[in-house]
Order: sequence, then structure tokens, then C-alpha cells
Amino acid sequence: MSSEFFERLRQRAVEIHVEDHLRSRLERGDKLRVKLGLDPTAPDLHVGHLVVLDALRAFQDDGHVVVLIVGDYTALIGDPSGRSETRPVLSREQIDANAKTYFDQIYLVLDRKRTEVHSNSEWLGAMGAADVLRLMGKATLQQVLQREDFAERLKAGTPIGAHEILYPFNQAYDSVAIKADVEIGGTDQLFNNLMGRTLQEQENQEGQVVLTLPLLEGLDGVQKMSKSLGNYVGIDDAPDEMFGKLMSISDELMWRYIELLSFESLATVSGWKASIERGSNPRDVKVRFAQEIVARFHDRTAAQAALEEFESRFRHGGVPDDLVEQFIDAPAEGLAIAQVLKLSGVCPSASEALRMIEQRGVRVDGETVTDKGLRLLAGSTHVLQVGKRKFARVTFRKPAP
Repeated sequence: MSSEFFERLRQRAVEIHVEDHLRSRLERGDKLRVKLGLDPTAPDLHVGHLVVLDALRAFQDDGHVVVLIVGDYTALIGDPSGRSETRPVLSREQIDANAKTYFDQIYLVLDRKRTEVHSNSEWLGAMGAADVLRLMGKATLQQVLQREDFAERLKAGTPIGAHEILYPFNQAYDSVAIKADVEIGGTDQLFNNLMGRTLQEQENQEGQVVLTLPLLEGLDGVQKMSKSLGNYVGIDDAPDEMFGKLMSISDELMWRYIELLSFESLATVSGWKASIERGSNPRDVKVRFAQEIVARFHDRTAAQAALEEFESRFRHGGVPDDLVEQFIDAPAEGLAIAQVLKLSGVCPSASEALRMIEQRGVRVDGETVTDKGLRLLAGSTHVLQVGKRKFARVTFRKPAP
């Protein structure tokens, strides 16, 4: 076991249950089966997924086997984890299409040769009613309803489908079926993963170590990264788009992204922080980080070209150097582009803003806006341009906690 490998895990993990057990198994050279359950309810990956995938790759590089479980059977139920409402059930065709796209992108991070893949329909689909009832007898209804999302929905009077109670049992049984030694997941999966440990012990298996990792905030710095919220950086984004999005994050949020996504050493990052404390511009660190991520999913040439394009657009592309930064309060879900253009003063009214969008006369961070429904999110900073001469640099303040 590499000490740097374990320290990196400890640094990024929210919780390791049980840490001493994991350390002892690694020190004695055990080859572990490290499990991740995949939710095939959306087709694409964003950099928020890298928090978990990079941890899995670190295990692979340390000689362990990663076991991916495609939740095709549980997707037919609808995973409620971390949600305030019942998740829509997908068709088999949707699940299969999403899973294919997932793996095309996952293998940009993981080593295909050291990755084992299963669908949980392999064992869950073979269960009869008696098997399901026996499984549900492993825990009480009170235990299940203590899970945070269920508890919040009960308190709010939001319906909980009876079928949703099955989900944590089914996901937990996945660990029994593949004899997982470690399960990795986001903090929203802690309950399910610990239940997997409990079921293993009841089935006379050694209980898995549960390692939870943080959920990365989106570009708004408020809600977790999600394509549905538009606050994401896709790992298949074009280099210029990826670079521009990363440069738009706040200086405060930059450190969170670096902590969870960068491969730079802890000593290097500490040096960056010390340099900024001495007066260096945080933008320089952000450029290095953005180039690292672009180079990772494209190459160094693309990363350099993205930087040059960004510099050209914002330093040499007619944007005034002396723009005064404006601050606008924005709700968590962001502000509609027409409202933003009005509030910033670059358009006299929302209707005029919509007209300018129709005429392709509006740019955000140098990109022409064609979507009238675009929302700019709290926590981000953008340069707005209407026509050739009207500019504004706007930072959208997060709502007070």
C-alpha cells in the first residue's frame, strides 16, 4: 500500500467506516473488491462524478479490482436517495442506452482490464416473493424511514411510494451478491451502503468498508453538480467550453474543485495558497487547474489552445479592461437571462433583451446566446455583452443560508 494513496483517500473522504479495518487490510496486502453502484437514469457524466471515479482508479492503481454494479433492476423501482420526491421509473430501453453512454465515458477514467461489471438484475431478477420478504426481514421499517430523505419527506408530508422502501434492501444485497470488501459512494448513499455491510454480516460475510465521498457543488456553488440544473462541467464538453466553465467559478469555490479533482500534490496546492496569501492573483491558479482538467480529457495542445482562445476573447476581444463588477442577488435556481440583462443595465427591459437574443446580439462570456430560457446561477461570475458596445461583469450572489 502506498502511503500517499491512503492519505489521498483520507483527505477526500467524508467518512471511512471502519478506517482501521481498511488500513489493516491494505497493509497486509489484501486484494480488495471495491464496489460502486451506478445509477443509469441519465446518459452523461460530469466532473462531479470524478470524485468517486478517481478514488476507484486509485484503488485500481494500488492493485485492487473495481466492481461496477449497473442498477438496471433498481432503476425499475426508482432510487429516491437524496431526493425530495419519487424518481420517475425508466424503461428498459432508456436504461440500456444510458448505461452504454456511461461506460463509454467511465473508461476515460477507469482501467477497463481491472474493472468487473455486473447488472443487479442478474440476482435481483431471479428473486421470488418469498426471497424479497426474507430480505426485507433483515431490517425494520423504523430503520428505513430514518434515512434522511425519507425522514424529510415524512416531515414535509410528501408522499413516499411503498415500492421505494425496497430500494435500500436491493442495493444492499448487491454487496452480498458480489462479496464486496469496500463500497464507495457519495454522502447521499451512506444509509444504503451501511445496510449492505449489515446484510453481509447477517449472511456470514465480512462486512464491507464504507467510504463516502463529498458531492461536488456545481458552478453556482450552491446545489450539487447536475446536468438538469445546468450547473455542470461535462467530461465530454469541448475544450473551450470546459475551460470557460471552470474559469467562471468563484475564487472561493476554486479551492473546493482543486481539492476534489486535481492530481497536483498536496504540497503544490499548499504552495499555491501561500502564494495567493502573499498577493498573487487567484486567477493564475484557476488557469493552471482549468488547463489540467482540459488536458486530462483532451490533451495539452487543446488545453493551451483553450487558454489562448479565452485570453483572446476576454482580454483582446474588445471587452473593456475597466469594467466595474456588479453584484446581483440570485435565488438558488438562478436568474433568467432576460432578467439579468435588464438588472445589469445592458438592456432597458426584459422584452428588449429577448429581442436582442432573437437577433443573436447577446453574448455571455463570449458565447452567443440562443436559448431564451438560459439561467445564470448563484455563485458564478459572467461577462455580458449586448451588441458591440454594451458590457457588464456580473457576480451573482448566493442566497443567504
